[in-house]
Amino acid sequence: MRNLILAAAAVSVLATPVFAQSNPEPRGYGSLGYTHVDGDAASTGAVTGRLGVNLNRFLAVETEASVGVKKDDVTINGVEGNIKQEWDAAGYVVGKYPIGDKLELFARGGYGHTELKRNVDGAKADLGGDSWNYGVGANYYLDGVNGLRADWTRRDYRDNAGEADAYSVSYIRRF
Repeated sequence: MRNLILAAAAVSVLATPVFAQSNPEPRGYGSLGYTHVDGDAASTGAVTGRLGVNLNRFLAVETEASVGVKKDDVTINGVEGNIKQEWDAAGYVVGKYPIGDKLELFARGGYGHTELKRNVDGAKADLGGDSWNYGVGANYYLDGVNGLRADWTRRDYRDNAGEADAYSVSYIRRF
């Protein structure tokens, strides 16, 4: 009986790597890049960071946060000023479609918040808005962990506050 238990334990230890390969653990990823936001009121730019978790090969969740780095000169009622993106944050559910080992296409949908600062003729105002976001993109992996990401996301602001298109290019790393 003792030999049978030892043999079963040995077989289970040898089989463990096979089970681990057939059902991989969720993998995390992060990205850092530049986002150009083309909105109804202005075109701004931001540095964007993302963190995500692959729940399986086809589904992930991710969060993103951006800090504005580029403002846009605007004219409002004949008075010149500028609008700068202060920050934004959002959360998404991401559907993925892998094409080979290096390329994956994705679509994502989620909810976010954006804060802008407007300065017109010395009068400053903080503007903000919540939005439903949706978009598409692609990840191209140079090796097993490093890659490039390009995506487009539409921000549909609530209360008829307008829309914005965000175009992003990022370095992505799996971990």
